[in-house]
Amino acid sequence: MRAVVLDGPGGPEVLRIREVGVPGVEAGWVRIRVEAFGLNRSEYHLRAGLATNARFPIVPGIEAVGTVDLAPGGEFAVGQQVVAMMGGMGREFDGGYAEYTVVPVSSVLPVQTDLDWATLGALPEMLQTAHGSLHTGLGIQPGQTLLVRGGTSSVGVAAAVLAKEFGLTVFSTTRNPGRVEMLQRLGVDHPLVDDGNVAEKVREIVPEGVDAALELVGTNVLPDTLRSTKVHGTVCFTGMLSDQWTIPDFYPIGYLPNGVRLTGYGGESSDLPAADFQRYVDLVAEGKLPIRVDRVFAFEEIVEAHRVMEAGGAVGKLVVRVR
Repeated sequence: MRAVVLDGPGGPEVLRIREVGVPGVEAGWVRIRVEAFGLNRSEYHLRAGLATNARFPIVPGIEAVGTVDLAPGGEFAVGQQVVAMMGGMGREFDGGYAEYTVVPVSSVLPVQTDLDWATLGALPEMLQTAHGSLHTGLGIQPGQTLLVRGGTSSVGVAAAVLAKEFGLTVFSTTRNPGRVEMLQRLGVDHPLVDDGNVAEKVREIVPEGVDAALELVGTNVLPDTLRSTKVHGTVCFTGMLSDQWTIPDFYPIGYLPNGVRLTGYGGESSDLPAADFQRYVDLVAEGKLPIRVDRVFAFEEIVEAHRVMEAGGAVGKLVVRVR
């Protein structure tokens, strides 16, 4: 089979397609014939040498979609549509950047849909991260206000759409004024141009601040996101688009506004129940959940795909078709 093999960190050009053996599979694992996979920021971190738990050589990829090729334990039928994500994919063992991938049963969700493979390939990790951030990290409730910091990222787009579907009023940020209209088309109530002072803009609309905020940019803007949030509101730190992950000399009383809660989210596929994932997929298929796929690449274009991801040139999800 063909697989993208990463021998060590470097620029996008270190991603090389090779002929390798089809992996074996044992009980408790599932071999999937991969049709497509989405690109994720964590795969850039791995490739760039920013991941602390990386091992090389490795086939990257924390998600994939396709059909079951073999499930020795009988948990899934051969030919069944499935998605796979997380659980160590692309870090602890070879991941989804390949024609076949072998993953633990716990990382696999069944799905039934007529969506094309590229669209389905955009959904697993994007929806898992957005759903988990909103419901586990923030505990959102209908009628609340939500700020999405980093709103044109794939997770930012998904979070805004899922929050609207759940009955929230959504604020979402972009550093590019040319992307405001796109956020409006996605249903965002208050698109904001991020000039570093989002809190002031939020409080011009809701003087007490938002009920909840999803931080997808990084620790460099986290203080401003905290200032955007009301007393007893919650900020969830999920993303690191800026590659700034830590807070030097963190002093909680000086850093956190009075009464504002700070949580984090870095969950697994189990945070997105199969029934919820199927519901989201059905809503996408019905045109009621406007998830955005920015661009679809051929397998042979994996280097260019990573260049686009690293440059932040996408609004929404980047997807690679394997076949």
